[in-house]
Amino acid sequence: MAIYYALCNFTDQGIRNIKETTHRAEAVEAAARKAGVTVRSIHWTLGTYDVVCQFEAPDDSAITAFGLSIGQQGNVRTQTLRAFTRDEMNEILKRVP
Repeated sequence: MAIYYALCNFTDQGIRNIKETTHRAEAVEAAARKAGVTVRSIHWTLGTYDVVCQFEAPDDSAITAFGLSIGQQGNVRTQTLRAFTRDEMNEILKRVP
């Protein structure tokens, strides 16, 4: 399973309904299970991003479809990052000439 981080910012709609954010997180977890994605963590943060999430997914297509379905709800805008473990990075480095 691949690891992904989603850096999220509330939209105008999301901040207007901020008191529902933890309930929306529960809905995200349920949607993730249906999409074959595992939520490893959800953290509300200070600074540039409002929420940072860590996910595991079988591939880029699964996390992309899941992210698009969350984006359709209109509460957050996301920037998704693919993360690599040390072992994965070592395999990648073997391919570098």
